[in-house]
Amino acid sequence: MTYVTNSDIESRLGAEAYVQLTDDEGTGSPDLARVDEARLGAEGETNSYLATRYAVPVNLTAEGELASVLKSFVLDLVSYRLHSRRPPVPADIVRHREEAIAWLSRVASGLVQLPSATQVAGNTALGIGAESAGPARTMTRSSLENL
Repeated sequence: MTYVTNSDIESRLGAEAYVQLTDDEGTGSPDLARVDEARLGAEGETNSYLATRYAVPVNLTAEGELASVLKSFVLDLVSYRLHSRRPPVPADIVRHREEAIAWLSRVASGLVQLPSATQVAGNTALGIGAESAGPARTMTRSSLENL
């Protein structure tokens, strides 16, 4: 499952920039292999953050809001990857990438939850989290204060 398509990338960049950023041979048409490389790299980078909490790739079929958020951030990462092929990278492209990475980092650390009406599947490859078992504590800080 992909988060963005090559046509999404072309729409974000504009047709002229789409060609300029990928056409190394000067043919006047985009090099789709380079677009695919940037797209797959950005999706992989996104999944590397999301995988700390969720099963990846995240299923977006029933989650329009979640699909829009992930699409936006992945497009920011793709745009940066393509622009970095032709330095210098414009400041707004750098800023959008930094914002995308910051948001993904907050998702990975649990500070931000993915916007979803249903619970997003967790990453079962991470194993079982810490669990406690047994009776409740009888000696607590507050119970020992009066001794």
